[in-house]
Amino acid sequence: PVKDKNLPSPWDLQTDELHSDCRIFEVRKQRLKRRFDGVEGDFFVLNTNDWVNVLAITPQNELILVRQFRYGTQDYSLEPPGGVVEKGEDPLIAGIRELQEETGYVGENPKLLGVVRPNAAILSNRCHIMLVRNAKKTAELNFDQHEELITELYPLTELKDLVKKGEISHSIGLNAILMLLLEMDDTEKFGGC
Repeated sequence: PVKDKNLPSPWDLQTDELHSDCRIFEVRKQRLKRRFDGVEGDFFVLNTNDWVNVLAITPQNELILVRQFRYGTQDYSLEPPGGVVEKGEDPLIAGIRELQEETGYVGENPKLLGVVRPNAAILSNRCHIMLVRNAKKTAELNFDQHEELITELYPLTELKDLVKKGEISHSIGLNAILMLLLEMDDTEKFGGC
């Protein structure tokens, strides 16, 4: 076989079987074969629903963030509100729901800023990054059973400092902040911030 010297060789799926069902994700054991030289290997992939992160901006040009305890790190995390996109659900609808449930805020003009891969090495899903403007607190909180979040507001002008200080360290949250900062390059959209 001829190998394109500008790209790594693709791998072809040989077998795919359920290894473990873990309620919110499945672990799949996949056997893959490298096209160029026929090398084979077993790999484990976590299949889960897509996620959504919501960048909600208040009329005072503040970003709504939530602080919560994360089980994986056994520590607190400051990040945009968000959650699971149900199968077949529009990510913008999921984001509106998650924002309202987690913070009580509702915004206007939902817009998809982009889609990222949370960890392409082991996760098959995507995270949709959305923006809403003119977010106002209009509803009561409605946490899931294992959620407890504190809503915090930060001026858009402080975002870079929050990242530099390590206050925001969740990688998907950092992706969302980057997309927001790129969107803010058009200063007319954010009142000169």
